[in-house]
Amino acid sequence: MDPSVFLNANLGLLILRLAVAIIFLYHGLPKLMKAGMMGQMMGMSGGEVFMLGMIEALSGIGLLLGIYIQLASILLSIVMVGAIYFKMTKWKTRFSAMDKTGWEFDFILLASNLAIFFTGGGYYRLIQ
Repeated sequence: MDPSVFLNANLGLLILRLAVAIIFLYHGLPKLMKAGMMGQMMGMSGGEVFMLGMIEALSGIGLLLGIYIQLASILLSIVMVGAIYFKMTKWKTRFSAMDKTGWEFDFILLASNLAIFFTGGGYYRLIQ
């Protein structure tokens, strides 16, 4: 069988978009519902956490539905650069840490969002 039968970049980008969308919805929605409490845990104000949650949730919806894909992915890329910077400077976290979350997860989300941004996210979307 010809292996090129299984090559479908648009389907691959859809799968990547959906995975990234689910992750950001999962992490963004609690920031909207419990901004004050999460702000204390993160060392940020409740307002900052709420805005972060809005960006994550709305961008996640955009990626999920295929609406404003490049805007959503670049906003999430900026969020991930901020998260990596925050973890490296404020929490002094290494790339990979056994006792707490390193920033390797943030790094792969940054790379995924940049891949979505530079490819346009693929053909499958609500708004062409």
